[in-house]
Amino acid sequence: MQLALLGCYGPYPPAGGACSGYLVSEDGYNLLLDCGNGVMSRLLEHVSYLDLHAVVLSHLHADHISDIMIMRYGLEMAFNSGLRQAPLPLYAPGEPRSEFDRLPYKNAYNVKSVGNETVLEEGPFKITFLRGIHAVPSLAVRLETTSATLVYSGDTEYFSALADFAAEADIFLCEANYLESDLQKGLPNHLSAAGAAQIASAAGVRQLILTHLYPERDPGLSLAEAVKFYPSARLAAERQVIQL
Repeated sequence: MQLALLGCYGPYPPAGGACSGYLVSEDGYNLLLDCGNGVMSRLLEHVSYLDLHAVVLSHLHADHISDIMIMRYGLEMAFNSGLRQAPLPLYAPGEPRSEFDRLPYKNAYNVKSVGNETVLEEGPFKITFLRGIHAVPSLAVRLETTSATLVYSGDTEYFSALADFAAEADIFLCEANYLESDLQKGLPNHLSAAGAAQIASAAGVRQLILTHLYPERDPGLSLAEAVKFYPSARLAAERQVIQL
């Protein structure tokens, strides 16, 4: 399994950066997790959008889906010219309904809703989901193949069941938008770096990568919080490729 970190900021990027987007590949099968602003351009540094086999969206906030609205034009043109023979499978939570209903576009996507009970088999991947705690329905995603397991938190507050869902993953790609000081101010909907590390430690994951970083903050502050609970924690680095 290979993970390419296309974008790692939220809810907006810094200059030259991109929001959430992660390309996971194995045996020639390419799956895109989230597709925020700037992600399509970064994707093209690795594979063509025509070489995607499926897209999974953790939730329907713009910093996780905005380039879906751009990619659809290329997919539709490719479909019409015969370069693509079928719509691209796209999986996402069905709520908010107004946002979900915006995803279909002509022949670009085959859109299907997913939730806690959904189990997908896409290429080499078994894909399962766990609903988190966020302003809109947001799903953690577990990708399992015969070679490795990757778990992506999506956007969520702290909840203990996430540790069970991420248990023994080779990579836990976990949002860390806040510091503990933000939580003490009562800010909702996201994890602190310390919380992400505590979940990773309880889950016994092999690698913790902190993502969904706040663009106005020194990321070293997030890493300093995390290593207190998970000493080998790493920050997501855009354009980094990790082989599992």
